[in-house]
Amino acid sequence: MMEAIGAATMFHALSNTDRLAVLRALVAAGPDGLSAGEIAEQVGASPSRASFHLSALSDAGCVTRERQARSQRYRVDFERMGQLLAYLLEDCCGGNEQVRNCCVSHKSCC
Repeated sequence: MMEAIGAATMFHALSNTDRLAVLRALVAAGPDGLSAGEIAEQVGASPSRASFHLSALSDAGCVTRERQARSQRYRVDFERMGQLLAYLLEDCCGGNEQVRNCCVSHKSCC
């Protein structure tokens, strides 16, 4: 189960539009992930800027990295992201049915 400090750390890392673009690219790549260069190209960032954002996402636990020869391969940590969503729905929102229905069915809640 995720603790409040872990959730806050992840939310902080995800509160940047460039990092959200990086996360979207990695989610689309699936379990194979992408290299830092591939990510930079996909999100329109310089390699150093992409590495900066990847480091923040990795430090927060949103993505994992694995060295492959001379480069790093990045992947979304789907389990950890799922824990963050569960924390938001269950712990933070107290399992509120209205919130849960909005998230599960994608229908308007208001």
